[in-house]
Amino acid sequence: MPAFISRLMRPFTSTSLGMTSTSPILSPDGASKATIAAGCFWGVEHMYRKEFGGKGLYDARVGYIGGDAKNPSYRAVCAGNTGHAEALQVTYDPNKITYRQLLEFLYRMHDPTTVNSQGPDRGPQYRSGIFYHNDEQKSIAEEVTQLVNEKWWKGKVVTEILPAGEWWDAEAYHQKYLEVNPGGYECPSHFLRNFGSLD
Repeated sequence: MPAFISRLMRPFTSTSLGMTSTSPILSPDGASKATIAAGCFWGVEHMYRKEFGGKGLYDARVGYIGGDAKNPSYRAVCAGNTGHAEALQVTYDPNKITYRQLLEFLYRMHDPTTVNSQGPDRGPQYRSGIFYHNDEQKSIAEEVTQLVNEKWWKGKVVTEILPAGEWWDAEAYHQKYLEVNPGGYECPSHFLRNFGSLD
């Protein structure tokens, strides 16, 4: 079965289909929030939890952002009709993790040079994006994107930098998907690149 078909079918055949809503994202006083998109959100969440878990990451949620439909479902987003991107939202301790670190990791762990796709996954829901929550994040996103475009990706970066609009948590069965479903689909373009320092 082709990967994209198994990716669509697996959530609907899994025994872990918790259709209940998710609880609010953990966000203690002083926490900062970052929202990014880099293709299939299962692998993006898994990689961020693995990299930053226990190092200042409070929580991570997969969901939908950048569209115009209210309360979109996974099936509607996968059909490419809502305008949303599959995305990751994290809360973190800014005294332990910087926003710049989160963005540099983004540019190491996915391919930001493909328009509306990531690996074999095709459609606007798989676009590369940074959704900033304030002017400082916007400035850092623009600076980091310019640097990685020049030094790492040979001028081919197509990542969107947009204000964070309304966020919708994905269905409960998508949260920590690869932790609950070991061996589940992971986009083959999600791996850490060995780039040099941006400094």
